[in-house]
Amino acid sequence: MLEPGPSQPPTPCLQAFQQGLRDLGYVEGHTIRLAYRHAEYHVDRLPALLAELVQLAPDVIWLHSTQAVVAAKQATTTIPIVVAVVTNLVERGLVASLARPGGNLTGMDFRSADLVAKQLEVLKEAVPTISRVAALSDPTNPFQQETRLNLEQAARALGVQLQHVEAGAPAAFEAAFAAMVDGGAEALLIVNAALFGDHPQPLLALAHRHRLPTVAYGRSFAEAGGLLTLGGDVRELCQRSAVFVQKILHGAKPADLPIERAMFQLVVNLKTAAALGVTIPPTFLFRADEVIK
Repeated sequence: MLEPGPSQPPTPCLQAFQQGLRDLGYVEGHTIRLAYRHAEYHVDRLPALLAELVQLAPDVIWLHSTQAVVAAKQATTTIPIVVAVVTNLVERGLVASLARPGGNLTGMDFRSADLVAKQLEVLKEAVPTISRVAALSDPTNPFQQETRLNLEQAARALGVQLQHVEAGAPAAFEAAFAAMVDGGAEALLIVNAALFGDHPQPLLALAHRHRLPTVAYGRSFAEAGGLLTLGGDVRELCQRSAVFVQKILHGAKPADLPIERAMFQLVVNLKTAAALGVTIPPTFLFRADEVIK
């Protein structure tokens, strides 16, 4: 198992995956043995950590970041790989198709390139008065430029000015928000990244302090106090990925296991809206899949 983040505390995705294994009847240390490696958000460590895992000759390698998937495909073409919460596997050439991935990789997938544009759109619909939005991204993401291009295109169509801000570690969050405030940001779009998904509380605490309405990927951000989320439920995806591990352990080939694509949900936190003094249009609330009151 390769974690992009720290060993402690366990990331939400890892906890959900472990729960998924337990739900399937696996008991760690008895009916299944898990070997962990943690990159601590240092992308340059991924190849060496994957080499260590390959040397162990495991039955399956499990991971959940796009950067880790790219490194894993370079590390082995034979050991089965199960992925959770990874973006655009087909578009990046990592699998042949969703229905028949081919090769040694399968798992969960969601589209991200066009999702950020939709996130910006719903943020503007929910808070029509905003004209300048900060987009927070992780500079270690090798596909960041692709995301920026999609955001810029959407921003032009919506008449919104974008301010790109980066943070590659929790210690950089304060400085990132200071830059947003200095730049006159009126709202915040948190680009999907393992780093941000592992630390929603400090990010949202800073957003609340600076009174910035936020949109992000994953229901957990809305539960933690974000105004809007548009995307899949990260914990659900990670928990579901355990089923792929079970199938492979029972003899299935990754090449023959169709990749599952995340279902997107729009979640609105009305408690956060009230705290920020934001009035969400009734027509927007009617479209929401879930409203937290």
